[in-house]
Amino acid sequence: MKVMQETIKELMQTMGKKARQAARELGRVDTGVKNRALNAMADAIESAEVSLLVENKKDMDAGAESGLDAALLDRLELNSERIAAIAEGLRQVAGLPDPVGEITNLAYRPSGIQVGKMRVPLGVIGIIYESRPNVTADAAALTLKSGNACILRGGSEAIHSNKAIASCIRQGLEAAGLSADTVQVVETTDRAAVGELITMEAYVDVIVPRGGKGLIERISRDARVPVIKHLHGVCHVYIDDKADLQKAIAVAFNAKTQRYGTCNTMETLLVARSIADNVLPELAEKYIGENVELRGCAETCQLLPSAIQATEADWDEEYLAPILSIKIVEDLDDAIDHLHKHSSGHTESIITEDYSRARRFLREVDSSSVMVNTSTRFADGFEYGLGAEIGISTDKLHARGPVGLEGLTTQKFIVLGEGHIRQ
Repeated sequence: MKVMQETIKELMQTMGKKARQAARELGRVDTGVKNRALNAMADAIESAEVSLLVENKKDMDAGAESGLDAALLDRLELNSERIAAIAEGLRQVAGLPDPVGEITNLAYRPSGIQVGKMRVPLGVIGIIYESRPNVTADAAALTLKSGNACILRGGSEAIHSNKAIASCIRQGLEAAGLSADTVQVVETTDRAAVGELITMEAYVDVIVPRGGKGLIERISRDARVPVIKHLHGVCHVYIDDKADLQKAIAVAFNAKTQRYGTCNTMETLLVARSIADNVLPELAEKYIGENVELRGCAETCQLLPSAIQATEADWDEEYLAPILSIKIVEDLDDAIDHLHKHSSGHTESIITEDYSRARRFLREVDSSSVMVNTSTRFADGFEYGLGAEIGISTDKLHARGPVGLEGLTTQKFIVLGEGHIRQ
């Protein structure tokens, strides 16, 4: 076992050294080269559709055999539509403005020097994720375009899919004359690799974990490298008594049922007491039609015979499944109080036609995305125009919400002079 641990350590240290060198080389590369690599990656993904599906089936079969639940299998699955979306995501990132080198706030000081800020890459980013093989391509695209090298460690359940996508990424890098070490995928499934990656301060600048609460808690606890994270997504929709009820029904139905296994899916529905009997019966009928289990407060259970009594733990639960908690609240103040107690800081939405209440909700709800009259399922880098996202951060430093290109950069001060000396 000791020999194996030493071997993993050597493997990860070698990857770290290569990534650091690749990051330095990437600093000399212009936007056109990065875009050529991204478009070549997209071409390679499309050309490899058959082999990607074959490799993904190996993962799906193994996952089903090992008892992965439906939500995880949904995240793991690739199909023609999802492969096309991966390629489209790569091309969209290629089409985005390059943030690297942007200079802002350049101004003269009384001394005659000019002081401003320049946007620069973070350096080497370690990304640890579960289930979703599309993250391999998304992460490669965003880190490359933002001038960073990356080390990617996907979950063991997606090892065949990730290696197949990694092969396409290498083809794209090499087609543009870039080092294959710019994007490296950890091919061992040994968990010791994660322990090494999150403690390699000499080679890794930031860790981004994407996965379940247990994974992110472990990374946050054990990492010696800064972490951009969110623990879980307990997202809410509040239907105000000034809501357009048909609009409210459509949004609340979509926020829960459009897709269950995502962090921006609504897990708790809050409804103002005065309109609960006008909106909940129709909504419940639609949810039951989709086999959604309803767990409600005492008032909800009286109104909806199909609902079962919610426990206190339900208000903090990220189900990632066809289960929904429903609570009847007095008014907007009561809804905001509930959010302060139970929100995970991910995404909340209010359905209302009252401008003042909408503004209050936007101002007072402290989540990374706060919405008015729209589904929480829009809390996504692709939908926000970021092309793709590396993850959704519920931290307040250094990035918050969907983390795209700008979130993978930082700023440094630059000072311009003409022989100025300080008196």
